[in-house]
Amino acid sequence: MPTQDPIAAGLARAPYLIVDGALATELQTRGHDLSGDLWSARLLRDDPAAIRDVHTAYFSAGADIAITASYQATVEGFMRLGLDAASAEALIRRSVTLAKQARDAHWAKHASDHIPYPLVAASVGPYGAYLADGSEYRGDYGLDRAALADFHRPRLATLLETQPDLLAIETLPSLDEALALAELVAERPGTQAWITFSARDGQHISDGTPIAECARALRDRPGICAIGINCTALEHIESLIGEIRNQCTLPIIVYPNSGEHYDGVAKRWVAGCASAKAPSNLAEGASRWLAAGATVIGGCCRTGPDDIATLAQHRRAADQ
Repeated sequence: MPTQDPIAAGLARAPYLIVDGALATELQTRGHDLSGDLWSARLLRDDPAAIRDVHTAYFSAGADIAITASYQATVEGFMRLGLDAASAEALIRRSVTLAKQARDAHWAKHASDHIPYPLVAASVGPYGAYLADGSEYRGDYGLDRAALADFHRPRLATLLETQPDLLAIETLPSLDEALALAELVAERPGTQAWITFSARDGQHISDGTPIAECARALRDRPGICAIGINCTALEHIESLIGEIRNQCTLPIIVYPNSGEHYDGVAKRWVAGCASAKAPSNLAEGASRWLAAGATVIGGCCRTGPDDIATLAQHRRAADQ
């Protein structure tokens, strides 16, 4: 892992960095069935080219950072499909390899000293993503910090073997889990990671902890190069950024959902009921989020390459 902060290096070449959009919902849009506990991670075994193609589409749209398909990829989850541990670990490593292949092919055509070098961020989802029972948005696992660290440690080690540029520790519902993962990052000097939380409103993460408390707890942790929010409604992002910025000077990363919400009963996405003051999309929100203190912006559920292309257009206009 590089010791240089890759986010800071990218920000030296651009007014803000752009993260890619959703992987799983984009794969669904392209006709892939992601039913089952492993979600998009199943395609690491069944159709890896489909994952690489989505990464390629996001880089082509203007993303500076690709998040790998390892959010829900665990040895335990793959073993439930009948794989042995070695095969499961190979698939986890493949998630980084696929993103790096897409990045390298893109950079070979578009390399420039005037734009950020594209990064690959290895996704580390919460313990609840492995459970696949919705607890990733509640944090009520019943595990202490040591147990959470024991769960996450092997996957971090496997992902880091493939040398991603940094870790995307994302969609965390609780500060305890974030602290457990921050301790694992500190165990490996030179590792860089961002930590992003899911949030229930403009001040609190999913389990009710104030986001300001999370920022204070993480701001001086070794290797944590950005803090922020993902998989959260557009209407809450501006307030959450302000709460974080009041507590720390680290780069703030936000990649909210599209504005739709998931109906778990009907099992479909429906139009959101956001405040009229909320931005309707990423590009509309970008100026407000940057003014509030964000430095890295992208999309989560139900955002796609078109959203990232519009965001990239916004950045080009702002940079002129």
